[in-house]
Amino acid sequence: MQIIPAIDIRNGKCIRLIQGDVRDETVYSKEPVEVAKLWQVKGAKLIHIVDIDGALTGRPKNMDIIMKIIKALKIKIQIGGGLRDEKYIKKYLRADVKRVILSTSAITDEKFLSKLLKKYNEKIVVGVDAKGERLAVKGWQDMTNIKVIDFIKRIEKLGVKRIIYTDIKRDGVLKGPNIKGILNILRNTNMKVIVSGGISRLKNIENLMQIERRYPNLEGVIIGKALYTGNIDLKEAIKIAKQE
Repeated sequence: MQIIPAIDIRNGKCIRLIQGDVRDETVYSKEPVEVAKLWQVKGAKLIHIVDIDGALTGRPKNMDIIMKIIKALKIKIQIGGGLRDEKYIKKYLRADVKRVILSTSAITDEKFLSKLLKKYNEKIVVGVDAKGERLAVKGWQDMTNIKVIDFIKRIEKLGVKRIIYTDIKRDGVLKGPNIKGILNILRNTNMKVIVSGGISRLKNIENLMQIERRYPNLEGVIIGKALYTGNIDLKEAIKIAKQE
C-alpha cells in the first residue's frame, strides 16, 4: 500500500485545516518547496498537493509555487484544487504531473469529466469528498444531495479508474480513518481507491493494510496533519507499508 504525504497550499504557505474550515488554519511552513523536498528525502514516491485557494475560488491560485515543487523533485506529484478548466489541467500534465484530481468539476459536469477521461485516461483521478453519505463541493464549503455510492457507481461506468475518498469529518482531527465508510466504498467499486482523512498513528496504517488483503483495490493512503505534528514519521510509515 502506498503512503502519500500531503501538502496543502494556501496563500503560498504549507497549511492544514480542520475539516476543511478555513477559519481553523495552522501554518506549518512558509516554504512548501522545502516541505516537498523533505518528504522526498524521507522516502515518498508520490506527493499529494492541494491548492486550497484554487479549491475555494474555482481556479488555481498557487500554480507558480507548485511548478517550483515539480522542478525541485525527482518524484512525481498528484495535484488538485480548482481544476475546473482544461487549460490548467493541460498545463500541469505538460509539466509532468503524474495525475490531476477533479472534484467539483467531476460532480457538477459529467460531460467535462467524460471528455477528459477520453483524452487523459488514468491521469484523471476523481476526488470523492464526503460528509456522511453525501458529497461536498467547492473546497468542501457546499453540500450536495448526491449520495456517495450512487456517484462512484456512475463515474465507474464513465471509465474512471481511480478515486480519492476523503471523510471530511475526520480530516485534520487525528481521530483515525472512517473504516466503515472506507469498507462501504470498497464493497461498491472495482476502481482503485486512495483514502484520506483522520490518519493519526501507525496502527491506522496497519488496520488499512488488513483491509487491503480483502480489497486489493485499496491502493494507498494520504497522510497530512499527523506528519506535521510528528504523530507519524513518514520513513516508519513507508517501512510498515512495505513489510509485506
